[in-house]
Amino acid sequence: QEQLVESGGGSVQSGGSLRISCSGFDDDYRNHCMGWYRQAPGKERERVAFIDSGGSATYVDSVKGRFVISQDNTKSTLFLQMDGLKPEDTAMYYCLAGLKGGVASCSGPLADHGYWGQGIQVTVSS
Repeated sequence: QEQLVESGGGSVQSGGSLRISCSGFDDDYRNHCMGWYRQAPGKERERVAFIDSGGSATYVDSVKGRFVISQDNTKSTLFLQMDGLKPEDTAMYYCLAGLKGGVASCSGPLADHGYWGQGIQVTVSS
């Protein structure tokens, strides 16, 4: 069973950068979609970015041009480079290993059946 662990969160000022990581993708899931969600206090979980088994990335409009999702060469670690951070990016960020290779397994209802990390806090001050 996947045990995904996020790292690299913290606090930055508006306009700053952070890179968060998610490790623990084993052989069974390295060719599945992977992704990032976030949840701010009092708000619903929100899609952030996804990468399918072919390496194609998809972003929610609010982070396009500022965030980049990537993997290491072995696909055992997932990254989210976040530049130009804004206070509205403040949230707990969660990584996900989807059940299949297509991005829909990470961005749609099937995401609920994937494997999730425990979350890591990102705080952006104005």
